[in-house]
Amino acid sequence: MKKIILSTLFIASVVSCKKENQKTGDNAVITDSISTTDKKEPEAGKISLKETSQQELGKYFAKSNDTLYVTNFFATWCGPCMQEIPHFKNKIQELNGKAVKFTFVNIYNKPAWETEVPVFAKESGLSDKIVLLDDSKIDQNFFKNFKTWKGSGIPFTFFKRGNKTDEIEGSMSEEMLNEKINSFLQ
Repeated sequence: MKKIILSTLFIASVVSCKKENQKTGDNAVITDSISTTDKKEPEAGKISLKETSQQELGKYFAKSNDTLYVTNFFATWCGPCMQEIPHFKNKIQELNGKAVKFTFVNIYNKPAWETEVPVFAKESGLSDKIVLLDDSKIDQNFFKNFKTWKGSGIPFTFFKRGNKTDEIEGSMSEEMLNEKINSFLQ
């Protein structure tokens, strides 16, 4: 029993922008940033979030162009994750129309995908920037995308523009987020 509880706790602790969506034959949705799979149709008034895979995120991270990609891994139960969301929202508003794409990857607690995450997405106004990643399907190859992050802590934010990357594990102040983004936009 202890092993099951510890395994569950370990798994739970381990681990954007939308243009026009195009459907493919296999229910995949291709967006400007990350390819996702449609979840079931939402009930009236509910938000439908998209699930992605480590392979699709890997392709996303491999992009090398003049757009700044800011990818934040979070969970709705994570206090530090929720503390930095307002900083991201301010920056999204400030950089509207610029070549910056924000993506928020909800990585833990798959049961919350049908309840807490859609509520958060709606209340935060970030539903078009949130994708879902099932941490039980992630293998160690996924973490080769990052210099330091091995999935052991969130929030985690990955920045990429061209071949330049940076990453922050842990919550960021608004000042720190501004400095990171500005360092890529100069």
